[in-house]
Amino acid sequence: MHQVTPAHIRITAQQAKIKAEAYCAYQERAPKDVRDKLRQWGLATHDTETIVAELTATGFLNEERFAHAYASGKLRMNGWGRLKIKQGLLHKAIPSALIRAALTSLDETTYRDKLLNLLRVKAATERERHPQKRKAKLARYAAGKGFEHELIFELLNTNEL
Repeated sequence: MHQVTPAHIRITAQQAKIKAEAYCAYQERAPKDVRDKLRQWGLATHDTETIVAELTATGFLNEERFAHAYASGKLRMNGWGRLKIKQGLLHKAIPSALIRAALTSLDETTYRDKLLNLLRVKAATERERHPQKRKAKLARYAAGKGFEHELIFELLNTNEL
């Protein structure tokens, strides 16, 4: 269990660096998240940027590694499509080139299977019986999860749901 530092207690840059290393070692982090955490701990901007640079140089922090882990994790665990994953990475201030690389790295078969399974599960609980309305509801659900319209309708039209 990690300690919570009250807002009124300041920690030194060295203490913050040690805590930030542990924070990054636990799971992949975006530099934005680390900066936010360092500011939360009361560090000045200069110290924050120095620590982020040191964490990057020592390999504790890596935007590319984070982007790939985020993309594969959100697809696997949350059932998110590329559009929602992209929005999440943009929110984490990840550069566009790294976002493209992370989205491209997703296995296409796994991606399609995830969407098809998502549609099947939703179809099993959907009470609408009118074919067009049913298809529209399933499509809206999958679009809300961040999947591309073309792929959604391709799978809806080629599978009995």
